[in-house]
Amino acid sequence: MQIRTGDTFDPRVTALLDHHVAAARAQTAPGSAHALDLAGLRASDVAFWTGWDGDQLVATGALKTLSASHGEVKSMHTLQTTRRRGFGGQMLRHIIAEARARGLRRLSLETGSWAYFRPAHALYQAHGFVLCSPFEGYAEDPNSLFLTLDLSAS
Repeated sequence: MQIRTGDTFDPRVTALLDHHVAAARAQTAPGSAHALDLAGLRASDVAFWTGWDGDQLVATGALKTLSASHGEVKSMHTLQTTRRRGFGGQMLRHIIAEARARGLRRLSLETGSWAYFRPAHALYQAHGFVLCSPFEGYAEDPNSLFLTLDLSAS
């Protein structure tokens, strides 16, 4: 997979992101969905990438800077028909490497707690993320899981 800086004006990218947001919201209780929309991905504190298998867009991912030492994984999504081929892991490793390169010491994320999100839980935990308390404005929510990764550890 080739990872590129994401173009939020590319219709292929906007279609996949629209699907990601719609699917996440359909699988999450009202008020508990925290997926970034296009405007959120275009914010100055967000770096956004796309993953391509040849000419096919297969994955998205973003890094939101919360502070000089803390970042948040956002907009992780893999095209349904290309799942279980390692694209999500490649994107997550890219985000982790970018966070380290930017000097961040902690990387966190929020994801849904429902069965639909179990593959995401497994992916994050396989990359060293552990459960944590809500961070940066999130509140306790039975519909959310909060995970974090200490980047200062090897």
